[in-house]
Amino acid sequence: MKEAKTQPQPEDRAAYRAFRTIGTRWMDNDAYGHVNNVVYYSWFDTVVNAHLIEQGALDIHRGEVIGLVVETQCNYFAPVEFPQVVEGGLRVARIGKSSVRYEVGLFLAGEPLTVAKGHFVHVYVDRATRRPAPLPPRLQEVLAALQPVQ
Repeated sequence: MKEAKTQPQPEDRAAYRAFRTIGTRWMDNDAYGHVNNVVYYSWFDTVVNAHLIEQGALDIHRGEVIGLVVETQCNYFAPVEFPQVVEGGLRVARIGKSSVRYEVGLFLAGEPLTVAKGHFVHVYVDRATRRPAPLPPRLQEVLAALQPVQ
C-alpha cells in the first residue's frame, strides 16, 4: 500500500535562524504581474552566500574551498510582486563531510508565514581541483549555528 504524500505547507519564522531583507525590483516581475520563479532561486543564493561571507566562513575570491550547487527545490505558496520587500530566513538541515543542505524560507516583510520555501545543497570542493573537500572549521561553526534548536 502506498503511503500518502503530504503537501508542503508554509512555515513560521521561528523555524529559521538568520534573516536577510531583499527588495524586489521592477524587472523581477514577469508578464503575469508577479515575481518570476527563477528570481526565488537567486534570493536563495543571496541569503546563503551573503550570510556565509558576512560571518567570515566564505571567501569567494581567495578561499581554498568553494561551494557548488548540486540540488535545488522550491515550493510556492503565495505570489510576490514588485515593490514588495522579501525577508529570507535561513537554516541548515544537514551537515556532511563536504556538503550542506541549506533551507530558505521567503516571507513578505513582517508576515508570519513563508510565501515560498526551498532548499539547495552545496558540495564544497577544492578551488583548483574541483574535488570534494572537507568543510573548513570556520564554515562548520557558522553552519552549526544555523541548525534548528532541538
